[in-house]
Amino acid sequence: MITMKFSDNSDVVFMQQALALAKKGEYSARPNPCVGCVMVKDGKVIATGLHWQAGAAHAEVNALLQADCKGATCYVTLEPCSHHGRTPPCVQALIAAKVSRVVIASQDPNPLVRGKGIQSLMDAGIAVSVGLLEKEAIALNKGFYSRMQRNLPFVRAKIAMSLDAKVAMSNGESQWITTQAARNHAHLWRARSGAIITTSETVLHDNCRLTVRDEKALALDHNVKFQQPWRILVDSQLRVAKDAAIFHQPGKTTVVTLKQAKNHVVLPEKDGKVNLFALLSWLSDCEINDVMIEAGETFVGALLKLGLIDELLIYLSPKILGTEARSFAKLTGLSKLSDALQGTLTHVEKIDKDLFIIISMKENENDNQYN
Repeated sequence: MITMKFSDNSDVVFMQQALALAKKGEYSARPNPCVGCVMVKDGKVIATGLHWQAGAAHAEVNALLQADCKGATCYVTLEPCSHHGRTPPCVQALIAAKVSRVVIASQDPNPLVRGKGIQSLMDAGIAVSVGLLEKEAIALNKGFYSRMQRNLPFVRAKIAMSLDAKVAMSNGESQWITTQAARNHAHLWRARSGAIITTSETVLHDNCRLTVRDEKALALDHNVKFQQPWRILVDSQLRVAKDAAIFHQPGKTTVVTLKQAKNHVVLPEKDGKVNLFALLSWLSDCEINDVMIEAGETFVGALLKLGLIDELLIYLSPKILGTEARSFAKLTGLSKLSDALQGTLTHVEKIDKDLFIIISMKENENDNQYN
């Protein structure tokens, strides 16, 4: 039987340690989820582990390699896997190690695993408790849960804007609305993303690179190689030339279009443009968990109107650009207040002279947890 019982406050403390370990993999574990593990015996931590990178050992195995864990309690942020994927199943390693108890923060949403890892542990006579700090564990892997349960990546739109919600002057000038500190912070969100989507309009105007420039800031394990997010250029009419900067950066750039062309991806059409739902579904099929949108007002507005943006990451500068400046999203057809798109403010932080704001575009913030 799966229990929701936890011995005392020490269970919470050890699971918090496991969550802190899991977070270290947020820049490198994709397309796998971030997972942390803490092994405890006689009230003391004897081993820890996390999952750094797909194909490498999972968190539980990394912890088991450090100590004799017979009779130990295993605290792990995600249900141990029970199937052969890129690595052997973790439940078998835990059973072989003869741990006495496994405390799990959240069940794995992967249909190949969900509940099966827990059942295998119980069949082996190991006590299992599930649900400790579940909300925190799921929030750490929003993209993975989204892909497994909705067959869509978790989509964030990054917007650097003025106090009057403008992103550029009328002539397109936008460098720089926010401070360097805010731009550095935005690069960390890029680094968390499996893919960054932009458009031909943005590339033609800004000749942007869309890379993570300061990899040292990610503090990865020395054996882990950071992979630049996959750059996706939506260019329905193939207007961007091959010498654009986006094609000459570390990592991979893929053009998504409506025209048949070598080395491009052709997707279905909607109103003369790439079908945005098809675009995100394709990325999910490519094992992309988290997507960052870095594009102009037309593209962001279209995604918002379709309900395809999960979160807005807003860097708000105390500048005022005026009525002729460009807005962050082009939205039409909103004629009365009841037509407004409602978001939920979930985070506010001061970064140098700017504010960093996260807004959930779900009707209920809990929808973001994909329970």
